[in-house]
Formats: sequence, structure tokens, C-alpha cells
Amino acid sequence: MATELARAGVTVVSGLARGIDGQVHRSVLDAGGRTIAVLGSGVDIIYPWEHRKLAEDIVAQGALISEYALGTQPEANNFPPRNRIISGLSRGVIVVEAGEKSGALITADFAAEQGRDVFAVPGSIFQRGSAGTNRLIRDGATPVLSVDDVLQALNMTTVVQHVEAQMLLPTDATEMQLFDLLTEEPMHVDELGRAVELPIAQVTSALALMELKGLVHQVGGMNYVRTRESRPEYTLG
Repeated sequence: MATELARAGVTVVSGLARGIDGQVHRSVLDAGGRTIAVLGSGVDIIYPWEHRKLAEDIVAQGALISEYALGTQPEANNFPPRNRIISGLSRGVIVVEAGEKSGALITADFAAEQGRDVFAVPGSIFQRGSAGTNRLIRDGATPVLSVDDVLQALNMTTVVQHVEAQMLLPTDATEMQLFDLLTEEPMHVDELGRAVELPIAQVTSALALMELKGLVHQVGGMNYVRTRESRPEYTLG
């Protein structure tokens, strides 16, 4: 799943822990993607110690992040709070395995509080590692059977095309004017045209290109908003 997300142009966030976290980071790196690790220690104290080489590789293709000061040791009570950063950086959180009590469930709770989408991989009701994910699905999380389920739910199926368009179609003065006017509140194309004092045909043409780039989104009735993905990158935890 991490490999396919990386190939789709999605940045993947995790916690550098043993097990699934480490596998996720390594899979993304091997696929040539970008990954971010959020630590429960200072960025100079890599934990677990066997992930020091992995951490170096992550820095080359992403970042190590921590809210803790340099030299802070990886104490147990540091890890639950850091999970809110993992979810906060992300558009959605995918829980692959989780027992009844799991740090992944803490991350899912933070994600729900922060308005992020929560996804869970279903499993056998007889497996301890699926108890938490099955409960999340029961409580409203989106079940994940493939990466496409995540990409479609978050409208991220065209991430690569958006990136390519941003590289191929540089922003001109008209696009900059429109971008500066737009917010997350819908604005009608006629209102935009009056604000920039340009013909509607020129405005709609610019908006069409901006939508291809992922800078704006039409929400119906020729009303546009600036997308959340306009500046930051797409991420999943």
C-alpha cells in the first residue's frame, strides 16, 4: 500500500517505530517517494536505534520532525502526543493493524478530532491485530481494500497529473490575481471577473488551467474555491 501511494505522488507520514512504521518508510523510499517521520524524541536521538540508517535515508527523501528539544530521550509518554502531529500533517490516516489498545488508535482519535479522514484495513474477527481496525470500521471509518479506495475518497487520483501540470504550465499574472482573491469560501466566476477587471472568457480559461493544476476547485454553479492542496503537498499518515 505504501509503495502504491508513493507511486501515486502521495507523501506518507509515519512514526519510525518498529514494525509497520518502519516497513512503510522503507517501502516509500524504495519506490522513490517522499516520507516524513515524526519522532517521540529529539531529532538527534533516533529510536529505535536499529532505524538509524532508515532515518538517514528519510532525510534524503523527506524529513524527520519532532516537537521535542534536541537531546530528549524517547520516553514512553512522549509517543501518544506525537501522534497528533502525524495526523495533523495528513489528509487522512490509514490504520493497517491495531489491537484493542494501540498507538494507532490514538492517532485515529486525533485524526477524527482534527477533521481528517480515517481509513482502516479490515481483518478476521479472530485476529487480535484486527480488533482495533474492525472497531474503527464499525464506528464509521472507511474500509480499505486497495489504495484506490483511499485515493478516490480523498479525490487524490490525479495527484501526479496535477504535479505534471504545475511543472508544464507556469502560473501567469491572471492566475496569480485569481489565486490571491480565492479562499475556502465559494466565489462566483462573475464576481472574480469584476474583481480582476478581465473578460469572463479569459477568467474561465485561467480557472480551467488552475483546476487542472489543483490550485482551485469548482464547487458547482461556476463557484470556485482555493483548494487545500494548492501550496502544501498531499500526505497520508
